[in-house]
Amino acid sequence: MASLHLIEFTTFLHKTQATRRPSRFIIPRASSSPSPSDNSIAKTRRQFVTETAVAVAAAVPLALAPLGKEAKADGFPQLSEWERVYLPIDPGVVLLDIAFVPDDPTHGFLLGTRQTILETKDGGNTWAPRSIPSAEDEDFNYRFNSISFMGKEGWIVGKPAILLHTSNAGESWERIPLSAQLPGDMVYIKATGEKSAEMVTDQGAIYVTSNRGYNWKAAVQETVSATLNRTVSSGISGASYYTGTFNTVNRSPDGRYVAVSSRGNFYLTWEPGQPYWQPHNRSVARRIQNMGWRADGGLWLLVRGGGLYLSKGTGITEDFEEVPVQSRGFGLLDVGFRSQEEAWAAGGSGVLLKSKNGGKNWTREKAADEIAANLYNVKFVDDRKGFVLGNDGVLLRYVG
Repeated sequence: MASLHLIEFTTFLHKTQATRRPSRFIIPRASSSPSPSDNSIAKTRRQFVTETAVAVAAAVPLALAPLGKEAKADGFPQLSEWERVYLPIDPGVVLLDIAFVPDDPTHGFLLGTRQTILETKDGGNTWAPRSIPSAEDEDFNYRFNSISFMGKEGWIVGKPAILLHTSNAGESWERIPLSAQLPGDMVYIKATGEKSAEMVTDQGAIYVTSNRGYNWKAAVQETVSATLNRTVSSGISGASYYTGTFNTVNRSPDGRYVAVSSRGNFYLTWEPGQPYWQPHNRSVARRIQNMGWRADGGLWLLVRGGGLYLSKGTGITEDFEEVPVQSRGFGLLDVGFRSQEEAWAAGGSGVLLKSKNGGKNWTREKAADEIAANLYNVKFVDDRKGFVLGNDGVLLRYVG
């Protein structure tokens, strides 16, 4: 396959807008408070002043305490293994990805909508806004979708089409020019080696570079739409309703991909060396919400309405079995593995679940029910550093 200068993707004919949207924000119902009694009203002025001062003094340290460190004033239990990190961003920002510099595990970056880039130098305890001049444009409000580091070399992709590269652990970022013929929106990037990376668009284009992004080579020969047009007669249910974009895409450590169709009615896989994406019928009744890779190399699958399935065995398969979960009827949105045995699942309205046996059984972190946000990205950098990203600027940090 010929090298493509500045990503001149001439093998692709159509360009569509991304269909991925943040999950709907859930607002909990406010609880009603009983009316005061006559005795409580008939207080002396001195009693009132004294009790008010005591109440204020007691409330101040609770209000300033970070989530997970002190008991809440309303009596709800605290998160036992996570704490909330408050960020200097607007409440409406949707967090999308997080990554740390391997050579300096305390140094990391957090991405989101509304041109949000935050930087930490203390392992994620505190974050500060980061300005990148080459990514600031008065005509665009970038949505930064994905970030990846290997050594001191890092990459960021976003929408509208933007590609940033650093070779000095993020001290400075260079903007790499992109062709206007890019098929779809860039949704994922993975640093794979020195000056090398792998990039995926929501139309199924996969490209690799080995010279800092100045030239790219196509790893697949056609978009997913073209593949389905050729194979629609092969029995892929729902392929005729495909809108041309992915809903989610996840990469395994060894370079395999699994992606969910925009309507959730089938899924696709790709392995290095294959010329096309391989479509698969779903073996469950409900539509697929998200899919990804377990620590043992098998697949997990989430369906709309809160169902969780695990593939039988490892590798790519269409054989799944359901696992009982306590999602309270809210949809699960992502699963992340801290180790071979320990996994966490997150979902709508603060749903947070933990498994100690590779996903076979789950218990609910009830304290997370009070988080008024959808949690949709669980990411463990290693077995000691993990984060859960949510809408409305919610970030949880694993504290073990």
